[in-house]
Amino acid sequence: MTIGWHFDNTYSKLSNTFKENIKPTPVHDPELVILNEELASTLNLNFSKTDKKKLAEIFSGNSIPEETNTIAQAYAGHQFGHFTMLGDGRAVLLGEHLVNNENRFDIQFKGSGRTSFSRGGDGRAALGPMLREYIISEAIHSLNIPTTRSLAVVKTGEKVVRENLLQGAILTRVASSHVRVGTFQYIAATQNIENLNTLVDYTINRHYPEIKNSKSKALDFLNLVMEKQCQLVINWMRVGFIHGVMNTDNMAISGETIDYGPCAFMNNYDPKTVFSSIDKFGRYAFSNQPPITKWNLARFAECLIPLIDKNEDNAIKLATDLIDNFQNIYEDKWLNMIRDKLGLFGEDKNDKNLINELFDWMEKNKVDYTNTFCHLMNINSDEVYKNKDFINWKNKWKKRSKLNNPTKEKQIELMKKNNPVVIPRNHKVEEALDEADKGNLDKMNKLLNVLRYPYSNNGNLYEFQKLPPASEKNYKTFCGT
Repeated sequence: MTIGWHFDNTYSKLSNTFKENIKPTPVHDPELVILNEELASTLNLNFSKTDKKKLAEIFSGNSIPEETNTIAQAYAGHQFGHFTMLGDGRAVLLGEHLVNNENRFDIQFKGSGRTSFSRGGDGRAALGPMLREYIISEAIHSLNIPTTRSLAVVKTGEKVVRENLLQGAILTRVASSHVRVGTFQYIAATQNIENLNTLVDYTINRHYPEIKNSKSKALDFLNLVMEKQCQLVINWMRVGFIHGVMNTDNMAISGETIDYGPCAFMNNYDPKTVFSSIDKFGRYAFSNQPPITKWNLARFAECLIPLIDKNEDNAIKLATDLIDNFQNIYEDKWLNMIRDKLGLFGEDKNDKNLINELFDWMEKNKVDYTNTFCHLMNINSDEVYKNKDFINWKNKWKKRSKLNNPTKEKQIELMKKNNPVVIPRNHKVEEALDEADKGNLDKMNKLLNVLRYPYSNNGNLYEFQKLPPASEKNYKTFCGT
């Protein structure tokens, strides 16, 4: 029985402006750490007859599947607001795997060696950050949020130099594509209108075929990407996820969450929460994620100006009007999302005040974001919720809950769909990574099993719901490069 790869590599057929043809750098002694059997099944891949040694060879790049056409993609990016010409400095795209001859997925190695885009980097990745991406991307998928996913992680048998010597690793990432806002910035910066048209047509055909015959294709494209990105950040805010590095090169045109570097989940509600060690001024703090999404979309719009209208002034006005509407769209979606989290049906003129009162109380009292909504679903009863101000708020919420709502059961049903019972608590992720670094995957597998069903309260979750120890107060995450 064959594994079932079915590669059809359209991106690699674009001109060399878009990419570099390059193979992964072979590694010394690959060893399979983890394989995502569930994702493999979704991709119609069967690894059951392939031994671990052969799997390690495949997922390290030492033995590349047939029909691949390996490339490093070119892109640019605003990194913390500063524009840089970039590209895959430590990643190689094997190609596009077709499922049932129609669903197309990029298969990419991350940590596979130097490319012409490495800018002095070693092109490698460490085991901890690759396993972190595996855990968090799978958690985000289970939370019903669009995301790239992780198929496998292998150790390379080599060391990488960071602050210390660390075990090297390669992650296999699966995405509906790796086309980013930064891809458009790179092509726009070359000022080649033919290549820009090629990229727009390619991306529309791949992700938004419904507008390929539109007479206002570029503007419609911008609008659809804005809708996707707006919905994505709404979902992040819903579960308390902080991406940590929302540079334009980490903003996928497909609307998937991509690049899990210094990401983490918020515990105590604080809109200014930042976990990234390099985000000194809070550019990518929890509450800044929506305005940064709009900022990134404005950079995307700038790339499309030549294609929106032949008259530059008209094009700028059309794009500006569209982007300026982001705030209205976001606020409406956010308000409805919070109504769902609170189990509120319909609309009431006082909803915004009710919601703001809750968030003000949570921030003032340093109360856990996830567990507060669990409490409202009668899942936990921490002492903090006996607070007089909270009880007063809760009485207002109960009164509002009766509007447009036939039963309490309907309310709880709505809340259960929108409020996770468990999230990847940062201290539990770190515990799992520490053990995995020593070769023990028990904690990681247990955590992954719990995170697979984040909306189910099976009664054995206290260990994964409890708040972190006080030592996590200054918790920081790192990029891994």
